[in-house]
Amino acid sequence: MVELKHAKIEVLDADARQPKGNLKHFFDVQFNPTEYTRNKGAQIAEIGIYGIDSPILQFVRGQNEKLTMDLFFDTTTQGGGMGDKAISVTTLTEPFYQLCKIQPKTHAPPRIQFTWSEAFSFKAIVESVQQKFNLFNPRGLPLRATLSVTFREYKTLEEQLAELKLESTDHTKRRVVQRGDTLSRIAGEEYGDPRLWQLIAQANKDVGSPRRLRPGQVLIIPPLETFSRPLVDGR
Repeated sequence: MVELKHAKIEVLDADARQPKGNLKHFFDVQFNPTEYTRNKGAQIAEIGIYGIDSPILQFVRGQNEKLTMDLFFDTTTQGGGMGDKAISVTTLTEPFYQLCKIQPKTHAPPRIQFTWSEAFSFKAIVESVQQKFNLFNPRGLPLRATLSVTFREYKTLEEQLAELKLESTDHTKRRVVQRGDTLSRIAGEEYGDPRLWQLIAQANKDVGSPRRLRPGQVLIIPPLETFSRPLVDGR
């Protein structure tokens, strides 16, 4: 018999986790979702030109992917039943509800990782949580709940630039400086010629020393067509 793998949510920000923070390190989903929805879009600008049938479309930027799902919780099977010893379902749902609240140390909601076995992993920030309670004991204690959760994808600038893998030298690109990088090394990798480092220096006036770049800074890598060959030869 195949072992059931439960979905988990991991809090990635150490400052938000217990014992110093307010949140647990891992959250176990009581029942796996029956379905989930992924949504990805792009921001498109319309450029109107007089006299033509429809506007020209211009890609502006991508949008964060969203993951939405319903999570079901039930405490009627935890020993207390529906009587005086019933356990409120909020003991299970409240920790999830905290994931979209600002944390004292980070001043922002925590970054999380939603994982469902090895098949699916999603790094995100919890954008919204809606709680719906649908079963109560005679005293009005909520015993069952459905949480409608929306996760918004989170990626650093470095991760996004690495994923783009823009190879064409005829389009302007951006590159994050890594430890040990120099302008000549970057020019060799981007243009196939280390002598073209001056092209990158010209496009980044505040770059500083070409041999001592600051790790983490973002450089503009201009297309080769922007410059003429004499620049390399110094003439």
